[in-house]
Amino acid sequence: MNNKNFKFTTNIFSVVFVFILLVSCSSKKEQTSMINGALKVNIITLDNKQLAYTISKEKQIVLDTSLLGIVVNNRSLGSISEIIKQKTTTVSASFPLLGIKNKAIYNANQTSFTLKEKDGFIWNIEFQISPEGVAYRYIVPGEGKQKVNAEISSFKLPNKTKVWYFERDSDWKLKSHAGEWLSADISAMPTVSKMGPIQGLTLTCELPNGGYALVAESALFNYSGLRLKAIGNNTFKANFTEEENGFIVENKVTSAWRCILLADDLNALVNNTMVAALNPAPDPNIFTNTDWIKPGKSVWHWWSGKNVNYKEEKEMVMDAHALNFDYSMVDEGWERWDNKWQSVKELCDFAKTKDVGIFLWKHSKEINFPDNDYAVMRQFLDSVKLTGAVGIKVDFMNGQDKSLIAFDEALLKNAAKRQLMVNFHGCQQSSGEYRTYPNEVTREGIRGLEVNHMKEGPLPATHNAALPFTRYVTGHADYTPIGFTEPGETTWAHQLGTLVAFYSPFNCIAENTQFLLTNKSVQPALDFIKEVPSVWDETLVLPQSKIGELAAIARRNKEDWYVGVLHAREQEQLRIDCSFLEEGEYTATIFTDDINAKRIHLEGLNKEANLRQWNTALPFKKEIQVVNKNSKIELTLASKGGAAIQFKRN
Repeated sequence: MNNKNFKFTTNIFSVVFVFILLVSCSSKKEQTSMINGALKVNIITLDNKQLAYTISKEKQIVLDTSLLGIVVNNRSLGSISEIIKQKTTTVSASFPLLGIKNKAIYNANQTSFTLKEKDGFIWNIEFQISPEGVAYRYIVPGEGKQKVNAEISSFKLPNKTKVWYFERDSDWKLKSHAGEWLSADISAMPTVSKMGPIQGLTLTCELPNGGYALVAESALFNYSGLRLKAIGNNTFKANFTEEENGFIVENKVTSAWRCILLADDLNALVNNTMVAALNPAPDPNIFTNTDWIKPGKSVWHWWSGKNVNYKEEKEMVMDAHALNFDYSMVDEGWERWDNKWQSVKELCDFAKTKDVGIFLWKHSKEINFPDNDYAVMRQFLDSVKLTGAVGIKVDFMNGQDKSLIAFDEALLKNAAKRQLMVNFHGCQQSSGEYRTYPNEVTREGIRGLEVNHMKEGPLPATHNAALPFTRYVTGHADYTPIGFTEPGETTWAHQLGTLVAFYSPFNCIAENTQFLLTNKSVQPALDFIKEVPSVWDETLVLPQSKIGELAAIARRNKEDWYVGVLHAREQEQLRIDCSFLEEGEYTATIFTDDINAKRIHLEGLNKEANLRQWNTALPFKKEIQVVNKNSKIELTLASKGGAAIQFKRN
């Protein structure tokens, strides 16, 4: 087929796809089914011979008739397919996590289907069904360059499903995934966004009969990142950045896993680790040990002054030491220093005397050259390693096409070989890569606090109250928490609450370090800021939580517990039931909204601030109580307020 004819074919593909959904799905024939507990997946063939599937849980539909199939080398696989063999095995995994808990345990039934096309071509679909959800992927054999033209995959949700999606009124929406989390009825999704019907992952869905589904992908390697196009009839269709051009895969095509995470409540949703579990285990030849991968908090100069100079970065190291932080993030600008590599080495040598590690920023376009196995990248990483820096922050990938996904993996692999940690910015959300490459200690793919500096900011409280149940479900995020000098509509207690409600193994704190160390209004919380961990052994979502309205998250680190509360409603009372504590007494240090206090004037506190109408902020108050597991803590939450509580075992 010539290029002109192929373009015509792919342009009409969407029309044919919609026709399949709207006309043919009413008649279907079941081929086989898979069951794991209350979950059931039916594989069906429509009257037009198209392969499809449904998912139900406790006999309630989670996904209605949704299509299966992939177009490779202009051949539409799944359009006239026959299952000639299926094999079911069990899959079990147990692995350490740096995040919501210290260990993930995953058990699933895997069924591999061998399919035969009318012309005799053989290919495979693999399904995994676990208590955490359903996932599938395509495996297409072949040699040499194979073009993935499209996927036929679709996801049809029930009527009256409430969909949470991220929105940004610019083309950056699908470049950096840094959008505000909003919700709409499934029926509105084709037209809800000014930027068009294509949404980035993930999508969190509140199901009409209760419970939650979250659409994601996992193990995104050697493939293009999935997007979802709303096409009507409650349906999303697989979409890729390359659109009709497709993308090339060498030899066998193995897609990323298409995941539908399922949870009865928000606690189960937040603790769902299926996305990480579907990723391969780390390569033992690269990760012979992981002692060099150390979670911790970092200082960051950008919030209080975008210009980076050696003197100020040395002062940041001293402030990191004073704050008991582990790292200092040296952002864009260090490459303009005189004798830059020697200067960075001197900074790293000094930082080591303070037990502080240095991360260095780099623009991706300056090292994204695949020639000679990314020789330019490898030379840069060698130079970074020679300075004594411990990690890099690579920025502005601005997309998720296959070439950028290849760059991400090459960077993680080459950094790991040099025992360097990685922070991705200007990138898509996580698909669990941090299991395979545990040196990925954070990534952006989030609308974080830096937006408060920008014209399109600041972040609303509703966005923050949605994040733990949307973006954070699939992995860590570099939100850069704590913005006392520019909190927008939120309160200072709300800002403190983000330290617990959000998580990142490399937790880069936004606020000016000197402001944290010297401001009298902050001092009561300084010990809390110093001590709060960046990773957790256990996480519990408190039952009052509601997406976009209230996030109340309890987390344990060793024997101590913490609670973070992010409130997006008007003033109200909240009771914290302490039954998650172990036996014995704890000292509870409580930071909550000081409802009756004089508001703090923010003008002049941060030269980079763009305060708009939010030029004052409500401070927090500190209270100490001795509590046990039978205690109840009463909080008064201000409008757009919050709380942070530290429970120390007595």
